[in-house]
Amino acid sequence: MKLQRKNGVRALTVGAVAISGALLLTACGSDNNTASSNASSSSSSSAGSIKCDGNGQLLASGSTAQQNAMALWVKNYQAACSGTSINYKGVGSGAGIQEFLQGSTAFAGSDSPLKPEEVTASKKICSGGGQAIDLPMVGGPIAVEYNLPGVDSLVLDAPTLAQIFNGKITKWNDAAIKKLNPSATLPSTTIQAFHRSDESGTTDNFTKYLIAAAGKDFPYTGGKAWQAKGGQSAQGSAAVTAQIKQTQGAIGYAELSFATASSVPTVKIDTGASSPVDASTDSATKAIAAAKVVGTGNDLSLKIDYNTKVDGAYPITLVTYEIACDKGNKSATLAATKSFLTYAASDAGQGVLAAQGYAPLPAEVVTKVRSTISSLS
Repeated sequence: MKLQRKNGVRALTVGAVAISGALLLTACGSDNNTASSNASSSSSSSAGSIKCDGNGQLLASGSTAQQNAMALWVKNYQAACSGTSINYKGVGSGAGIQEFLQGSTAFAGSDSPLKPEEVTASKKICSGGGQAIDLPMVGGPIAVEYNLPGVDSLVLDAPTLAQIFNGKITKWNDAAIKKLNPSATLPSTTIQAFHRSDESGTTDNFTKYLIAAAGKDFPYTGGKAWQAKGGQSAQGSAAVTAQIKQTQGAIGYAELSFATASSVPTVKIDTGASSPVDASTDSATKAIAAAKVVGTGNDLSLKIDYNTKVDGAYPITLVTYEIACDKGNKSATLAATKSFLTYAASDAGQGVLAAQGYAPLPAEVVTKVRSTISSLS
């Protein structure tokens, strides 16, 4: 069942997010609950089986990769549950985890699983012996965006991308790019490579791909902070996309939803499969379906094969997580957190993702996520 309203969805696009720096979506109008208007009571919404629970303000922050998905989820949830105001700030995965570990937020969004030291630190925030866990919630391709007038289709592979982002290939008519695009008329334009300035799970996943698939052409350890030399930077996926759109010769990386919203073309990736692969929700879902759960206990962190050669599987794919305590969550926000995350992981919540450039989680994964959310305490 589709929950989104036709008007208003685009109002929460990248541009608005970039200007505001946060999504403070307060309740509007009356809710559609069939029970009494008491906001603290649990009730089933006629707007698509959203179960409203808890009230007050729910603060969260982190990943900009999931920001467009979060905007839509918040809009739909609050249309049904007027007693809860949700404020999700897209500050980047690293900053979001730190705010959660400082006890400032009810949950965090991250494009990378928690590090062991972050799990240890979370035990100070999660009372009663609890600790933070990773809950997969949003999947999607990291699109390689570019701005090259006259070139409507562009194919690159991992070694070539690695050399571009490492400053070794500096012109668009370089022999390596020509070899991958024999029918394209490539200009001698200087390549302007953009990366994230903030610590980002998007950077972490993008560089994991380069390390896995390009080898010696990308001689870095990876992580949320950009390590390669040269290039230009911008904070957040929206800003990277904006820079690429306005800069001829630019190339960079951001989630497909940002490229789609800004009408920025994206690169096809030559993985060694039968044909180059487009960044799409279907190709990302195919990659995520092959991911393995590597977390222990209630932690559901996944491992993706960035070096896949499966036909139709897009290799630069991320899964972005919600970070919450398995037990020992704050009593004031526990009910609302579970209620909201339950909606996000529901068929209705996952069902609105594809239109925004995200990949719904495979059934096997999302079933585990729903079970774990119900057990949060």
